[in-house]
Amino acid sequence: MRILILPALALFLAACSSDGQRPDELTEKEYYEQAVEAIEDENYLLAVEKLQALESRYPFGVYTEQAQLEMIFAQYQSQELESAKAAAERFIRLHPEHKNVDYAYYMKGLITNHMGLSLVERYLADEQNMRDPQPARDAFFEFAELIRKFPASPYVSDAQQRMIHLRNRLAHYEVHVGQYYLKRHAFIAAANRGKYIVETYQGTDRVGDGLALMVEAYQHLGMDDLANRSLTVLKANYPKHPQLKNGRFTHSGFAQKDHRSLLNVVTFGLLG
Repeated sequence: MRILILPALALFLAACSSDGQRPDELTEKEYYEQAVEAIEDENYLLAVEKLQALESRYPFGVYTEQAQLEMIFAQYQSQELESAKAAAERFIRLHPEHKNVDYAYYMKGLITNHMGLSLVERYLADEQNMRDPQPARDAFFEFAELIRKFPASPYVSDAQQRMIHLRNRLAHYEVHVGQYYLKRHAFIAAANRGKYIVETYQGTDRVGDGLALMVEAYQHLGMDDLANRSLTVLKANYPKHPQLKNGRFTHSGFAQKDHRSLLNVVTFGLLG
């Protein structure tokens, strides 16, 4: 019985190895189809696993380039943001003339934006506006690069809308900084921040806040001419700004908040 089994087993193994493929190994097409199916089922971790297996086994296959694009999306959806961005940059570097390289540019901007936010901040606008703005700036310029290089791309419209949102977010961050300066009685810094908002973020909904920062800071500094000029512009362009009550300017109150001595802070308000 053993004599019969051994030749049969040898023939089976020879048949399996004759095409260079192990018995448990999938074809390139099968790996790709399983990865796409996993993406459609929103099983992104499995999709990443299948795509990695495909590229490692078939690095020059007919599905390789498309699999690299799918990898960007799958890693982005599975919150592997560093890996997703590296995959996008790698695709751009390896395939600069690919017909779908614009997708890699678009995803790069999308990923960069998300990398600057914690899980909670991705859903809370106020938290986003107080976050380090550098990733938002980077994402803004990456979307701008997409639009410059591929003006006919189907992703341009969405990228433009995201740039509008990012610009408003950056302007809002600057308002928070100006309010912080008011709280610290750094009125020159607050006025300069307001001027920066007005000059840099025209067209956003925060220009009125920039003017209000200037009015308030200049009033605290006793620079009445500059305060009145800023107030005139605020009234003319933003008559419904929350700091205008019946045409009169009211202070935000930030200059009165938390302006305590160090002794008062360390003694929890008991001294100083």
